[in-house]
Amino acid sequence: MSAVVTDHEHDHEHHDHKPSGIKRWFYTTNHKDIGTMYLVFALIMFFIGGAMAMVIRAELFQPGMQFVEPNFFNQMTTVHGLIMVFGAVMPAFTGLANWMIPMMIGAPDMALPRMNNWSFWILPFAFLILLISLFMPGGGPSFGWTFYAPLSTTYSGDSTALFVFSVHIMGISSIMGAINVIVTIFNLRAPGMTWMKMPLFVWTWLITAFLLIMVMPVLAGAVTMVLTDKYFGTSFFDAAGGGDPVLFQHIFWFFGHPEVYIMILPAFGIVSSIVPTFARKPLFGYASMVYATASIAILSFLVWAHHMFTTGMPVAGALFFMYCTMLIAVPTGVKVFNWVATMWRGAMTFEVPMMFALAFIVLFTIGGFSGLMLAITPADFQYHDTYFVVAHFHYVLVTGAVFSIIAAAYYWLPKWTGNMYDEKLGQWHFWCSLISVNLLFFPMHFVGLAGMPRRIPDYALQFADFNAFISIGGFLFGASQLIFVWVLVKCARGGEKATAQVWEGAEGLEWEVPSPAPYHTFDTPPVIK
Repeated sequence: MSAVVTDHEHDHEHHDHKPSGIKRWFYTTNHKDIGTMYLVFALIMFFIGGAMAMVIRAELFQPGMQFVEPNFFNQMTTVHGLIMVFGAVMPAFTGLANWMIPMMIGAPDMALPRMNNWSFWILPFAFLILLISLFMPGGGPSFGWTFYAPLSTTYSGDSTALFVFSVHIMGISSIMGAINVIVTIFNLRAPGMTWMKMPLFVWTWLITAFLLIMVMPVLAGAVTMVLTDKYFGTSFFDAAGGGDPVLFQHIFWFFGHPEVYIMILPAFGIVSSIVPTFARKPLFGYASMVYATASIAILSFLVWAHHMFTTGMPVAGALFFMYCTMLIAVPTGVKVFNWVATMWRGAMTFEVPMMFALAFIVLFTIGGFSGLMLAITPADFQYHDTYFVVAHFHYVLVTGAVFSIIAAAYYWLPKWTGNMYDEKLGQWHFWCSLISVNLLFFPMHFVGLAGMPRRIPDYALQFADFNAFISIGGFLFGASQLIFVWVLVKCARGGEKATAQVWEGAEGLEWEVPSPAPYHTFDTPPVIK
């Protein structure tokens, strides 16, 4: 027995020794280091994906072909989508989970620290492979981020194999991250932290992790079938060999729709942390928020074919998917109602995290309403594959997911760095982002309703004025994010020192440890009363 004890003590001393320099980041198993790496990686990818969006908007600034070839334009739309979904939004949420979940539940670290390190370090290689494919003869993937067959099989370039390989690695990373979150939350909660005492961010991430484990293998199956159809003579999606191209859409969207909720549920958790803090009131209807999140997750498996109303499905099928899709509005409405009720008669202040959270609530709701419009089968025939759809999902993913990530960064930055960020600069960042993002995406509803198709490098003359506005909004929104980088760098370098409870009204275990949070948060688990 005594030998075991000394081994353990030796082990503890070893762990307290923090390797320095580049080795620290390569070998680290500390959840804060890994969280930081995920967040920095997501920020870099956000700018790479954003640069591709700038190419798209520069080309669409005026009708006619200005800057790029149509094939390169398609590569930009494809890789922009893949990078923003798998390279920016998902790793950013994973970084927040790594940083905050152990602190929120009183755990010493993530449950599987070495796997945690691996799940991060394979990501840069996945995206390197994807980006290198752009330099191949014939260019990178150019079939849209949804890679519909036969565009991705019969008609795609040689880079398809690299694309498939890269998606597989991203999926492996996501699954390992999700397993880690689940095991950590199940096994490492502090004594006394029952399920219904967990912070909502932890709940939303737990449910997201289950979604990831269920749908990532479906994506793996879809890309593998694309690979064998293209290179090995199978015909899963080729009608000539007895396959069915519509089957591809069913498989893809069975992954794709829950994926949309994977990118928004953690955002609900973030907003549910921020709003009560700055309203100085407990969250209204905690239990209903947990059940609403679970309901959204379950329903997300029953709505995939609403992306496919125009494929000619039977009327009974269209009705089923229409009603299920409209049903998701109910638990989502519960959440919005609860946030508003939390703020009702609260002693509200408007620091930058709260401003982004409020913008999230209003603008995400707009995205939700346009989603309801898209759910109505006969109306969808008009909206389908137009810029209206682009407007809808960018309201959900930019003013939804991205705004919530920015809100979280401002909210927890003082806890991470020990310094307060520059409030004035943060407000500049907020207002520039808010105005430009609406100039960018709101007019897309109108050109879409007027019939402008999406994913085209050129368009009819009547859409010229709106597209000029949209492009200007795009460039301004991109430039606004440089203010954010400035805020982050300035805060990391120094500034007014943050207290342990950074925000008056903030509650939870993470606000009881000093700022910056110590390298090893809890030596002995806190007891929750």
